[in-house]
This record gives sequence, C-alpha cells and structure tokens, in this order.
Amino acid sequence: MLLTKFVSNLEKCFLDENIADKYEVTKDSILLNERYTVQLAIQETDTSYWMNLYMEIQSPLKEYITLYKVESVPVRYPMYAYWEPDNLTNFIRLTPGLYPDILRPYADCGMFNVAARELNALWIDVQPKGKVPAGTYPITVLIKNGQNEVITENTFTLEILDASLPPQKMLYTEWFHTDCLAVYYDTPVFSEKYWEIVENFMKNAAEAGINLILTPTFTPPLDTKVGGERPTVQLVDVTVEIGQYSFDFTRVGRWVETAHRCGIENFEIAHFFTQWGAKHAPKVMATADGEYKRIFGWDTDATSDEYARFLRQFVQEFLVYMKSIGCDKNCYFHISDEPSGDKIESYMAAKSIVQDLLEGYTIMDALSHYEFYESGALDTPIPANNAIEPFLEHNVPNLWTYYCCAQHNKVSNRFMSMPSARNRIIGYQFYKYDIVGFLQWGYNFYFNQYSVYPIDPYLITDADYFVPAGDAFSVYPGPGGKPLDSLRARVFYDALQDYRLLELAESLAGREAVMDILEGDLPEEEKITFSNFPTTISYMHESRAAVHNLIRKHI
Repeated sequence: MLLTKFVSNLEKCFLDENIADKYEVTKDSILLNERYTVQLAIQETDTSYWMNLYMEIQSPLKEYITLYKVESVPVRYPMYAYWEPDNLTNFIRLTPGLYPDILRPYADCGMFNVAARELNALWIDVQPKGKVPAGTYPITVLIKNGQNEVITENTFTLEILDASLPPQKMLYTEWFHTDCLAVYYDTPVFSEKYWEIVENFMKNAAEAGINLILTPTFTPPLDTKVGGERPTVQLVDVTVEIGQYSFDFTRVGRWVETAHRCGIENFEIAHFFTQWGAKHAPKVMATADGEYKRIFGWDTDATSDEYARFLRQFVQEFLVYMKSIGCDKNCYFHISDEPSGDKIESYMAAKSIVQDLLEGYTIMDALSHYEFYESGALDTPIPANNAIEPFLEHNVPNLWTYYCCAQHNKVSNRFMSMPSARNRIIGYQFYKYDIVGFLQWGYNFYFNQYSVYPIDPYLITDADYFVPAGDAFSVYPGPGGKPLDSLRARVFYDALQDYRLLELAESLAGREAVMDILEGDLPEEEKITFSNFPTTISYMHESRAAVHNLIRKHI
C-alpha cells in the first residue's frame, strides 16, 4: 500500500522513519511574491521491492510549480567528536547515516523510485512571482504507476493574499569560492566555461537571497594552510615594471557585470590580510618584469613597507575604478577574518595601512570578542550568534551576525543533523534584534580543511572531517555546471522571507502587535533570543499564520 500526505517543508524525511509521525499540512497562505514550499511524503508499506512512480500536477498554479526529489547523502560526521552528546539539545540525530538534503529536479529523472518501507519526499516549490492574482488555489498531486494508473491523489490548498513582501534590506553573504568550482568542473580559471559556471552559481546565490558577493580581487586568504596556496582566482591583473605597480581591472568589470545580471548589487572585497590575526599578506600574483609569479604571500609580513606601498596604491586605484562604474559605495571591505582577542595589535597595525583611504566605507570582520570591538579596532563587527549578547547589551549599531562550525549549542544553525525549524527561526531573531547583515563562510566550499585537496561533496559532506556535515556548503555542483540546491538553503531563504513578512506586518500594525504574535503566548524560557527560542514545527506554522491574519486585517 502506498501512503502519501502533505507535510511541512520543515520536516526532514529520513528513510527509516514513519510517515505517520510527520507534521501534516493541507493548507497554507502566502503573499503575491512569496516563494512557498511543501513536501509530499511517500511510503510504500506492503511490497518487498521498489516501485517506479510518476508524478502529475493538476493546479491553476501549475506553470509556477517545480517538483524536486529529496535525496539523501552520506553523513559521517554529524557533530564534532569532542562534543558531549548528552549536553546537546535540538538535534535530530547524532549518528552517521543517510540524511535528506539534495533537491534534484524531478524533470531530470522523469520518475520517482521508492523502496519498500522507506520514507521519501517530493519537494513542491511554488513561485507566483507577483504574476498570480490573490485567491485560493488547489494543488493536486497525482502519483501514477508505469501503466499510467492513479495510485494516490492528494490536494493542498494555497491562498495567495493581496499583499507583497517588501524588498530584502538585510545584507547576506555566503562565501562564494570560485576556485572550488574551477577544480570540481576541471575548468581553467577565466576561461569562458569558467565564467559560465560562475554565472550559474551566482544566479542561484541571488535566488537564495544572497545580495553581497565575495569578490576575489586577490585570491581570498581564507581556509588556507600556512605556507600553502589555494588556486589563483585573482581578478585584478598586476604588472610590475622597474619596481612600479600598475593594475588592470577588466576582469573586475566582468565580475560586476555578471553579478548585476544575476541581481546582486553589493561586493564583499576579499580580505587584505591572512586569516586569524592579519600576520601576512594574501597571495598576490603579478607579471613582474615579464615573468608571471607570486609577489606577496606567507613570506610577506603584513606591515612590510613594500606590501603597504602596494596595498595603498591598489586601494586608491580600485576605488577610482569602482567609482567610474558607479559601484564604490556598494563595496564592503575586510582586514582579516576572525582575529582573536590577543591579535588586536596586529589587526590594528594592518588596518592602519588602509584606514584613511577607506574613510566613509564599511570595514567589517567576523569578530566575537566584545573587548576587541570596544578597543575601537573596527566599527562594524560581525559577532557569532553564540557571542552576540554583549554586543546587543551595549546597543552596538548596525549589527551583523554569523555562524559557522562552532555554533552548535542552543543557537540557530544549518547542520544536517539539526532540525529545519532550528535553521528557520533565525528570521525571527533577525527581526527582533534589527540585524542588518548575516555572513556564513560556505556557499560552495568543496575542499578539505586548509584547502589542501578537493573533496566530492556528494560523498564527503564534512570537508573530510573538518566541520559537521552541512557547514561547508549549501549547494551541490550539479551537472552542466549548474548548482543543485539543498533543502537547508531553501529553508534559510524562508527565514529571510519571514524577516520581510514581519517588516510588512509591522508597517501595517506596529511592532508591538507583531512581537505579541511571536512571543505573547510563550513561556519566559522560550522568549526569542539568539540562544533561546521555540523549537517546534507547529510554532513556526502557527505564528506565520497569525502574522498573515494580521496582514489580512489591514489590506
């Protein structure tokens, strides 16, 4: 017997689970330009073999619907080995196994295979894009066998409200690693095929809400072994003749044009100094007196006179170029990623080289020590979400936050071992605390730790025991140089939409009314902070429905 039902997109359907235990939804509502997803859970209970199934959508919204099969990937490393399982809360599983994550377009395979007793899911993506009038629409999914006979039929009702989400104001970057794309697809950097792949992934990033793109003016000095190198993806052509530097920004221009085609307007300029303390210069390649070679790197002290001279000239000419194409105010600059509290002196020394040149521009870095910020090291800190409380208590303006591999206890994150509700709650947190920007380091990191060698992300989901599965990338390198989404990326996009939804509700009914919906009925221990929040799927659905009801009253 084939069992099917619509379930929340916040469910993760593991192969060994029971369909009866999943949170059923049969109706919901969205705004005119909101993206919506629901899953159809599928489980064959009787047969002792597999079945070939075929899907058919019947709906007035059919042209706005895309189907995906949720595929499982191997997870060897769901958490760090040093974590104590007994002290961990709000995880789904902490054991190795197959975890649902890849969204593979249904049209690519033409059928949907299921094995006896295993739980599978079909991901149903609805994007009206403001082209469908307000109203109530049925979505019926027919599942057929190879003889075109209908086995099951399920109908979901989606109401489209006569209101639109406001534009996304919050800046969002997930670090975009073009060297990983070049290596995975075995494509020469800056070949036409390379640019095609970059554009495919950049378009996907924009569709995921990323509106600030890491821009490799020089090869980013990130996650690199000391003394080692990542593949060169430097956009700026440097020439040295008789000790004098000149710069060609042609490829920067192409990068900007590509981003603009994809809908990305903001540029996160690669860090000027090495990670974790700004001790050295990044790798810089140049044609020096006719020979193409590395002219700066690990053997260059950050504050060396020659690198300082080079960097100051570069920054000045780069700003002139970006002004000439109308993009300089869309640039965000970094000194060094994640400097620890004892690196204030080296960080400040490095920053002093360019600080006067970047007056009026944003300099920001991941920085989780409030004392570091208090010292005046930089005006725009990006604290981790498990270290943000002191920054909130001191009312730091224009506050960003980030998370990565270390943010596992209580706070929101997107590890494969975490429930999707824990991923999505961050949208409510962004809203409550007026967060203006979010950073995550791994949009598509397909290397091991320190980028010594590449990995296959379909088999190795932990960067080869570097980080918990799901931290290093949110998209998979699909066929034809195009990315495949993860359900984690889609759920995070829903969180971004939630933030916009709450902003709309506030503009109509006031902040107090919105916060009353989010927190009014919660016990004190579940009032929303970055480390405490409701954890259930039902809370996410019910609170969202209540916000929609609030909007209905004002439209």
